[in-house]
Order: sequence, then C-alpha cells, then structure tokens
Amino acid sequence: MNQNLFHFGILLSNIVDKKAFLNAVLSDNNEGKLRVFNGYKGALFSDLTIAQYIESEHRHHTIEITKAQNRFLHTFSSGERRKALLDHCLAQKPDYIIFDSLFDHLDVPSRKELSSQLLELSKSISIIQVEHRKDSVLPFIRNVGYVQDNSFVISDVPEIVQTKKNKIATDFPSSLMFFKKDYETIIKFDKVSIHYDDTPIVTNINWKVQPGEFWQLIGPNGSGKSTLLSMITGDNPKAYGQDIMIFDRKKGSGESIWELKRKIGYFSTNLAELFKRNHTVEQMIVSGFFDSIGLYRKPSGLQQQKAKQWLDVIEMKHLKDSYFNRLPLGQQRLVLIARALIKQPPLLILDEPFEGLDTENVDLVAQLINTLVEKTQITIIYVSHTVEEALAPSHIYELIPTEDGSLGQIKL
Repeated sequence: MNQNLFHFGILLSNIVDKKAFLNAVLSDNNEGKLRVFNGYKGALFSDLTIAQYIESEHRHHTIEITKAQNRFLHTFSSGERRKALLDHCLAQKPDYIIFDSLFDHLDVPSRKELSSQLLELSKSISIIQVEHRKDSVLPFIRNVGYVQDNSFVISDVPEIVQTKKNKIATDFPSSLMFFKKDYETIIKFDKVSIHYDDTPIVTNINWKVQPGEFWQLIGPNGSGKSTLLSMITGDNPKAYGQDIMIFDRKKGSGESIWELKRKIGYFSTNLAELFKRNHTVEQMIVSGFFDSIGLYRKPSGLQQQKAKQWLDVIEMKHLKDSYFNRLPLGQQRLVLIARALIKQPPLLILDEPFEGLDTENVDLVAQLINTLVEKTQITIIYVSHTVEEALAPSHIYELIPTEDGSLGQIKL
C-alpha cells in the first residue's frame, strides 16, 4: 500500500461501539470506502490499546511494549504511554495505522508537534484517523466519512448537526441535597508549593475561588493541573501542612475526606476506568449521591426518580437499565457528567468534559454548563486544553512551567 497511499478520516457518533468498529476495520472485511485497506497489515494507536497492554502487564506481570526501558507501561505519564505505543506501532512495519482520538489529553503545542510528525509519517504509511468532531481531523486528510450507528456504514459527513437548543433550560432537575450557601471562600491557596522527591511541580501558588464563580484552569501537559485538583478533592496527602482553605476550613483541621467529597461533584475522563462491575446506567448516576465507585446501597425512590430526570437531560433515559461498562465511551462520559451533577454540590470540577464527545453531545454539555452558571450558585472549575466557543468562564487561572515548578497567574 505504501506505493499508493490513502488517508481517510472517520467521524463517529457517540452511539457507535468504538471498540467493535475499530476491530471491524482491522478484520480485513471492510466494504465501501474502506475496502482499499483489506489485505493489508494494520496497527491501532488508541487509548483502548494502551489499556489492554496495561491490563495484560498487570495480569501476567510481564513488560509488553516498553522492554527497552525495562519499565511497566502504567508507570509512564499519559504522553509517554502514547509515544511508546506509536514506537511500537511503527516497529510492526504496518501498511496503515488507525489513529483513534489522536489529540485527547494533549495541550496545544503537543497537538501541533504531533500533527507535524504525522504529516511526515503520511508520506510513507497510510493513515486512518477516527474522531468524533470534524475540526480534529488532520488537514492533509481529504477523504472523510461519517458513521452514525452500529451498522458501521460509512456515509457522507452531514453539513449541519442538528442539536436541541434550549432543551435544558426547561427541564433542569432540582436538587435533593442541601448544602450551606454562605461560604465566604470555596478555595484559597496561599503560597502553596509541591515537590515529588526532588522534582518541583508547582511553586508559590496563590489562588482564590469565590462562591458562584466559573473558572477555567489551563496549562500545558505536566504543568500541575491534576496536582492542584487532587489537593482540592482530598486525594493528595501533600495538601496537609500547606496553607489551603477549602469551604472556609483550613486543610487538615479535622474534616474527613468523605465530608469534603460530599460537597464536590467531580468528573474526569479517567473515571470510566475505575468502574469495572456491571452497574446499570441508572445505578451509576445514583452513585453520585454517595460518592462511591459504583452503587453498593439501596437508593431511595426519590433518588431513583432524580436519576431518571438527569437521564432525560442527557437524552439517555432509554438506556437506564443498560450496563454502563458496555456503553460507547462518549455515552459513558455523559453518564459520568450527570453523576457529578446529581447532588448539585457547592463545587463542580469538570476535567476535560468534552473529550470523546461528538458535536451534538458537545452542544448538550455546553448547554448544561451554561444553565448551571445562569440558574445556580454552583462554583465551577473547568479544565480543558481547548477553548470551547460556547463557554465563557468568568476567570482563567493559568499554570506556567518553570525549572523550579509551575507558577500560577490569573489570565486577563
């Protein structure tokens, strides 16, 4: 195939079973526009592949694709894992590589660097790029198709994705839980510095978040965004001994981690990896009341009713009895966002809430966030590498890497 290179972009709706689709493409039984790849050797560059290798290493206690470094893959950062997987894919000398959600987890400079790398690679290997949004497709890929459902039929990309404007404004669910409403300060960091061994992560961080504010937290990969979030949520013991106030209380003054988590709704793209058991979609959303990884207590009728209302909001009520871990990734993320919102806590943290979503569901989540800003006093911290035009944070806090650890500044 290298003599007749053919590059193809595929946009997937969030209802498509991505794993099954990728396996189908690699099976050599393609029809229609992808038939040209039948009979050729393919490789898959995907977070799904990375997860499989990590699970295999854990199960067999053997190093799979990082033998040269003599390190298990799970000990690498997200960016390092992707680099190791790309090296592994190229070492197989494939005729084509499928790149799945190529830019997930990457900051803008890393995206530009990877785009340049793949432009060079495209001169010797055919590329299939699988994405959910058209603006993520590499510029040199001119042939783009759309897969709407699990028939896996590739059609032309629709010119306009029909979205349901103003839906959320009329059916925004009320809350079952009640929280203190008169906090003076939600978060306050005063000269906070964090080191891991001899490596400085953040230095002299001063950051104050007031009730009802909508913040975006930005910074390149490795700048310490996850470190700051983990100190807020109570998951990082390095927060103790620092001058940190959370909900008007100094960190370490006696409040348990569960008392803290009760006041926080949290979404991260990594959360889906923690839910391994067969919980239904409804059970997953109800678990947000208990801050548990799955549901292990009997919910009340009112809690179940509230979950159904949130399923209406994300347009997934028909899937309430489906198993969460069998849903396409995009639908899993919508469920986890609803899980974070069900108790309508004083603080909502959304870590890359748009990753893995198609255009229609990006619009839905943006409407949801904007409705929260307009109609509630929930404080929101939103983390993203990209700017969503539909959102308008009132404040932006930026982490700027230095040799002595990242510095923080309010971006005007």
